[in-house]
Amino acid sequence: MTDDRPTALTAAADRLDLARQTGEPCPPVRDLLGVGDVAAAYTVQRIQTERQLAIGRRVVGRKIGLTSKVVQAQLGVNSPDFGVLFDDMAVPDGAEIPQGTVLQPRVEAEVALVLERDLTFERHTVADLIRATAFALPAIEVVGSRIRDWDINIVDTVADNASSGLYVLGGPPALLRDVDLRTAGMVMERRGEQVSAGAGAACWGHPLNAALWLANVLVSLGDPLRAGDTVLTGALGPMVTAAPGDVFEARIQGLGSVRTVFEGTHGKTEEGG
Repeated sequence: MTDDRPTALTAAADRLDLARQTGEPCPPVRDLLGVGDVAAAYTVQRIQTERQLAIGRRVVGRKIGLTSKVVQAQLGVNSPDFGVLFDDMAVPDGAEIPQGTVLQPRVEAEVALVLERDLTFERHTVADLIRATAFALPAIEVVGSRIRDWDINIVDTVADNASSGLYVLGGPPALLRDVDLRTAGMVMERRGEQVSAGAGAACWGHPLNAALWLANVLVSLGDPLRAGDTVLTGALGPMVTAAPGDVFEARIQGLGSVRTVFEGTHGKTEEGG
C-alpha cells in the first residue's frame, strides 16, 4: 500500500458520507480507489459501517447484490457483492417512504431469509444454510446510489454499501421445506401495472446459492452471519426506477406479497401508506 492509500480510502468514505448527509449525489469514487480495486472498496464500506455504528445504528443483516449474470457481465465481475443492513433501513409493509430518504431510488423484488442459527463454519453446505434459516419472506429492496446519475462500476457500488437504501419485508413467513425458491415466480406491479417479473432461478441460479456465497465470504472476513440476521438474497427480476407517488406490490409464489409506497410530490400519496 502506498503512503497516500489511507488518505484515498478516507476521502472516498468522506465523499459518500457527504452525499448521504446533504442529499446531493456525488461523483464516482473510483478515481480515488482505482477502477478495479474491489478490496479497497470494501475497506471504504467498512469505514462507513464503523462510522454508522458509532452514531448508534445497529447491523441487522446483509444484502446481496449483482446476482444477475447479465449485470455481472455489465460490470465485469463474476460473483455477487454485499452490503450492510442497518436497523433503520427496515420499512414496515405498506408504509410510506418520505421523499429524499433514498437518493435516486429504484426497487427490486427479492427473497429474504431470517436466520435462527449462526453460520460460522469455514465452508457451509446448503443443508447448513437450510438448518440455520428460520423462515423466508417476500421483500422489496429500495436501492439507491449516492453516486450521481448511477454512474457506477463495481468499485463505486461496493464502496457505497452495495448501493443500499431501504428494505420492506412482507409475509407470511414460510418454511424453506414448504417452498421451491428456485422455481418461485415473481411479479411486481406499479399501481396495478406489471413492471418486473422473474423467478428464483434469476438470483444466481437459486437464492440459496447467493446466501451460501455470502455466508462463506463473511466467515473468511471474520464477521459471520448470526442468529436473527436478515439476508436479502438478490433480485428476482429487473430493477425499476421509483418516482414520488409510486406504489409497488410484489408477489412471490409460495411466499406471499409485499408492498411499498413512495410519498407523493405534494405530501401524502393518494393511496396512503
